[in-house]
Amino acid sequence: MSLSNEEKQNLIKTYAINAKDTGSPEVQIALWTVEINNLIEHFKTHAKDNHSRLGLMKKVARRRHLLDYLKKKDESRYQNIIAKLNIRR
Repeated sequence: MSLSNEEKQNLIKTYAINAKDTGSPEVQIALWTVEINNLIEHFKTHAKDNHSRLGLMKKVARRRHLLDYLKKKDESRYQNIIAKLNIRR
């Protein structure tokens, strides 16, 4: 369920602000979104996996906090990442 290093590097390259950027909110939100989507697919076949469901809720909350921070810091960056990742709010 976790991302491979190649997948992470591709996401970092796609959403990074500059070449050495790995910790910007955009990159972190993108990584959380992919992990959340993977867990949602997992629940389509394993509906009673409540331990993983708790992990999903934690990941969604962490992403929500990052999105709120980014919205407060820079509205245009927030709108761009929402549009790129198709996160509806």
